[in-house]
Amino acid sequence: MRIFILENHLDTLACLRFYIESLGYQVLTATTLVEALEKMKQSRCDVVFSDIGLPDGTGWELLEGGHVKPDVFAIAMSGFGLREIRERSIKAGFRHHLLKPITPEKVDQILTEAERTINGKGKKK
Repeated sequence: MRIFILENHLDTLACLRFYIESLGYQVLTATTLVEALEKMKQSRCDVVFSDIGLPDGTGWELLEGGHVKPDVFAIAMSGFGLREIRERSIKAGFRHHLLKPITPEKVDQILTEAERTINGKGKKK
């Protein structure tokens, strides 16, 4: 699977990228919405981890603007876990809204679910 990470906090981005790459996945990154929109045109990513609060917009805009194909397994990340924020992420099209800091165990769980879904094994009947 190809993983795209949109995260403006450089330490969080580096840690998440390092961990996911250590699992054997190819990772592409961006730190702003504009950069993500440009890179995603050619990325053919399967999974997107997106921060919600960005310096030039929101992670919600990434999905709400139709910039991500509907079959991409999208995960929102935020330091805010209010119910309204989590609900907005789901409404925008994210499958999960993760509260930072994100543990390696949670990343493992999400990637396992993404693989099952992408391979057609996690679809509802």
